[in-house]
Amino acid sequence: MILRLAKCIREYKKDAIITPILVAVECAFEVLIPLIMAKLIDYGIDSGDMNAIRKYGIILLLAAVISLAGGVGAGMTAANASAGFAKNLRRDMFYNVQTFSFANIDKFSTGSIITRLTTDISNVQMAFQMIIRGAARAPLMLIFSLAAAFTINAKLAMVFLATVPFMAIALAIIMKKTFPVFEKMFKTYDGLNNRVGENLHGIRVVKIFVQENSEIKRFKDTSETIFKLGSRAEKNIAYNLPVMQACVYFSLLFISWFGARAIVASGGDPVMGMSTGQLMSMLSYVVQIMMALMFISMIFVMVTIAKTSADRICELLDEKSTLTNGENPVFEIPDGSISFKNVAFSYYDDENKLALRNITVNIESGETIGIIGGTGSGKSSFVQLIPRLYDVTGGSVEVGGRDVREYDIESLRSEVAMVLQKNELFSGTVRSNLLWGDANATDEEIRRACELAQAEEFVSRMPQGVDTPIEQGGTNVSGGQKQRLTIARALLRKPKILILDDSTSAVDTGTDALIRKAFREEIPNTTKLIIAQRISSVQDADRIIVMDDGCINAVGTHDELLEKCEIYREIFESQTKGGIGDE
Repeated sequence: MILRLAKCIREYKKDAIITPILVAVECAFEVLIPLIMAKLIDYGIDSGDMNAIRKYGIILLLAAVISLAGGVGAGMTAANASAGFAKNLRRDMFYNVQTFSFANIDKFSTGSIITRLTTDISNVQMAFQMIIRGAARAPLMLIFSLAAAFTINAKLAMVFLATVPFMAIALAIIMKKTFPVFEKMFKTYDGLNNRVGENLHGIRVVKIFVQENSEIKRFKDTSETIFKLGSRAEKNIAYNLPVMQACVYFSLLFISWFGARAIVASGGDPVMGMSTGQLMSMLSYVVQIMMALMFISMIFVMVTIAKTSADRICELLDEKSTLTNGENPVFEIPDGSISFKNVAFSYYDDENKLALRNITVNIESGETIGIIGGTGSGKSSFVQLIPRLYDVTGGSVEVGGRDVREYDIESLRSEVAMVLQKNELFSGTVRSNLLWGDANATDEEIRRACELAQAEEFVSRMPQGVDTPIEQGGTNVSGGQKQRLTIARALLRKPKILILDDSTSAVDTGTDALIRKAFREEIPNTTKLIIAQRISSVQDADRIIVMDDGCINAVGTHDELLEKCEIYREIFESQTKGGIGDE
């Protein structure tokens, strides 16, 4: 894990290395200050020697300035290194998410990914800064202060060594109890982020069904759980401070008592026993050593919190896409012909939980294929295998006469335009959303795509035409307008295969008919697969595939299916008798 995260330091490695060096300078001169003060007291103030006072005063000032400069420099380089490390981590995580297949995306919830990109990275960033600065400072301060204390009085300095095992045992117990609590708390954070994201995304539905109080209660319950877990963890950590303080006070009392007795016994002679200045230095070293030990305990606490976050970050960084190119991928797709050969598919990669089975069908390039069936019959699963959003569990899917797994994934998807069942528009403008289809599209190409998708009429009436702002999620356009814009976006790609996954459900039947007519006349060489709930949307297709329970029930024209397919006939009769069909 550490090596994996360390790879993200990259260009900030220099700052990360310089920081401990500057910290060492800071510590060395900070430890010298009590020794210089002892000299100042013993040989200057007590003796009334102004030359000694001036000499040790100047040395003391220089030591303080150098120590301060080292500390400031270390703070600056540590901040730069940690911020850069967090930036690289966030970049690498986001880039890796972009490579994920649908199967990978299904594994991680949106809230979990957001938590990892925000809270978890902040925890690791703080821990990293503390490690490169504090993890160097605390041990060095401990070593330097102990060495200096032993040079003054070895017997008194032994008290420090006596407290270390007690502090180490107490710290180990605290960490053992705290780590599982933090782990559980971060998992609850994921649930909270999911809840908030879902609520904000569906805020209109919440208000329509007057579910504000219910959502507030759910949010409150999750927040309360996080509060309880956080409080429990903090209570465990809180024991750290009194343990450290007890050790500090014990050391101060012990050294003060025996140090004062040594001064009285030696008459304050630093050569014969112990002087006032030396006792003052020893007391300073007590504080320095105990502060170093407390800082080490704080580092352990921070690392404990960050370890959970680091594990979650590494989990996302190490996740590999389930879809990869072969050794020698093919970059050219000759045509839009499609062939399913005894295809089986499972979202769980489990042959006992198949969403599709025994799928065999051939589609000629340029054909218009309608796909119809009940909810859960496998229509979306069927078309998602064509651009290789998922890989088959068994059998093969061929495009242009080759297995889709032989193609370069990017090349394949650039020739297969798909309008998903859940249409998405992104914050920006109408133009910026349409340019997702073709970044180099001209104004005329954009206008023509809108015309074919029956979007030109309402886009031209917008305040700024194609430069009209689109709010996040496309909330300022209707469902039908959103569908038509996403169809226009797909058409701009000029694909060999166009897939509409129930993408005209929100438009009226007249507009739906005009879109189908434009497809027939304007893109006759493009293979078109249209999933629909309405018979009227597919009845003029070259062939219609009827799906049922993950299998192909029948294939044929509208008239053929009315005659031989009971499922199709029942759907047709239920829609026409209910007045859903169009003339």
